[in-house]
Amino acid sequence: MYPAKLKPATKDYIWGGERLRLEYGVSSSKPVIAEAWMLSCNDAGASTIINGALAGKTLADALLSNTRETLGTNNADSDIFPILIKLIDAKEDLSIQVHPDNGYALAHGGNLGKTEMWYVLDAVEDAMLYYGFSRAVTKEELRERILNNTVTDVLNRVPVKKGDMFFIKAGTIHAIGKGIVIAEIQQNSDTTYRVNDYDRTDAQGNKRELHIEKALDVTDSGFVPSPPDAPVFEYRTGYRAARLASCEFFTVDYLLVDTSAQLFCDAKSFVSLLFIEGNGCVRFENPQYGEDGLFKARKGDSFFLPAGTGTYRIEGKCGVLVTFR
Repeated sequence: MYPAKLKPATKDYIWGGERLRLEYGVSSSKPVIAEAWMLSCNDAGASTIINGALAGKTLADALLSNTRETLGTNNADSDIFPILIKLIDAKEDLSIQVHPDNGYALAHGGNLGKTEMWYVLDAVEDAMLYYGFSRAVTKEELRERILNNTVTDVLNRVPVKKGDMFFIKAGTIHAIGKGIVIAEIQQNSDTTYRVNDYDRTDAQGNKRELHIEKALDVTDSGFVPSPPDAPVFEYRTGYRAARLASCEFFTVDYLLVDTSAQLFCDAKSFVSLLFIEGNGCVRFENPQYGEDGLFKARKGDSFFLPAGTGTYRIEGKCGVLVTFR
């Protein structure tokens, strides 16, 4: 396996818009793009390799023959690809929802639970989201409020601006509000339990399914979050770096490159590079990678580096999310 540039799978959920197409260069035949799955081996939508001998194959298919070596020693216990990375354009409010942890997901027909983090790429004035509760509630009160449509009265309503970061542990009730564009790094799971979808209907007039009992089972009704911390950047030669999240499922760094950043992909883990600002390139020490050792990169480009890729440089003036496990 070699470093790969990826074409995302796209989703046209009813709340999506046009910003991923217009601002991030995501191509799709769908009328709207709610989500672009920038790094995905998920059965519901896998990223496709667009360079080299494997061009046209999904990343999932390309990994079949040497998954463990390509993912690295930190992922030797992973039976499936561990991470899913998305861009999300919330033109309208997303449903109020919650995700299970691994234990509950496995016990109820799934594979992985879903812990995730959000980095806010842009937000309109007065944008907001729901993140946990404004006070602790009992399961009985939560059930009643879901059924009588007053659950938002006890949710933690958070104003949102560009650059905010939120860590959404499995069991945290949440909803992204309209007018927000987010980069989401998560476990490789598409398991969502909706508790409220504002009585919306799809193009066929059908309401989306709610999952009230499962949501009640997994929701941490005592979670009242503190305000999220702002990223703290360290100055390094040619760039600044901030650790946005680190947990057992993923680690995410945000690099603001002014001239260049020299990095190393060792044998412990693969690396995902998602360009979210500006333009630049990825230059490899091995000239056989990319196009004569180089990938040109712009806002909205996604790259997968297999474990053991070695030294590489990100050059230009750009912002990049670097994810590994």
